[in-house]
Amino acid sequence: MKTYSAKPNEVPQDWLLVDADGKTLGRLAVQIAHRLRGKHKPAFTPHVDTGDFIVVINADKVKLTGRKLEDKKYYRHTGYPGGIRETNAADLLAARPTDIITGAVRGMLPKNSLGRKMLSKLKIYAGSAHPHQAQNPQPLELKGV
Repeated sequence: MKTYSAKPNEVPQDWLLVDADGKTLGRLAVQIAHRLRGKHKPAFTPHVDTGDFIVVINADKVKLTGRKLEDKKYYRHTGYPGGIRETNAADLLAARPTDIITGAVRGMLPKNSLGRKMLSKLKIYAGSAHPHQAQNPQPLELKGV
């Protein structure tokens, strides 16, 4: 018996809608990364993008446990010498709530061109409105979040 290897054009890719309201950041990111990678499908192939498109709404209402809102630091660099910038999770959640979820999911995907392609299928919006009604995204109930 031969091992099945999925071809990129043979894998159906669904559109799923995730509501992040009141969900814990890390637990939410784990399940989103799992779906983006395609590990929930029987035709999962590690070197092929078999995952689904994910639309996340209400990213500004995601929850962090403990004192992470004050203590967790996020770093970015301007590109200039000495241009390191630091902000805590509360300030980043207020200014750019989509970046918190994107960063958490990015760290759980492969660090190569396939991971970047998977991350491009993640659409995150701070409010409850999104422009993907035409794709008819199905609501996804997340377990243990």
